[in-house]
Amino acid sequence: MRLPWLMRVIALAVLACLAVAGCGSGSSTDEPTIPPEIASAVDPSPTNPSSGMPIPSEVPGEDFGTVFEPRPDIVRANPTPFESWSRADGNKVAIHFVTGTPECYGADATVTETDTTVTISLRTGTLPEAADKMCILVAVFGTLEVQLQGPLGNRQVING
Repeated sequence: MRLPWLMRVIALAVLACLAVAGCGSGSSTDEPTIPPEIASAVDPSPTNPSSGMPIPSEVPGEDFGTVFEPRPDIVRANPTPFESWSRADGNKVAIHFVTGTPECYGADATVTETDTTVTISLRTGTLPEAADKMCILVAVFGTLEVQLQGPLGNRQVING
């Protein structure tokens, strides 16, 4: 007869533990807070509200990775944001991005210019001559020079 009494005590103890565990200070709809140093690493650059693409930063015009020549004939092309850009000789801008090896992958860009902005839409994809080949998956930091209609001046360079 002592067994039912002991079971009741254990059941009450378990229920008390569950009640205490369920009494948290926040609700299930609270957003977790992220320390600023981690938040900046997760989202390092602001985005352009009209395109949703990151706004690239200007970097000194030194040698950057592998140079790609414009290839409008790439296949399976996808929009690719560029991470940074540099002023190049004449009316050119060099954009810097991540893609695959130049033996298999290519890049092409279109430019839209206004008085205040230079919008560059970069596409990367497979070279036609490599479409039926096995390509290694290695990330390459690439650079593509883009011709502008006029001098860059103080215009902002943005992803398209």
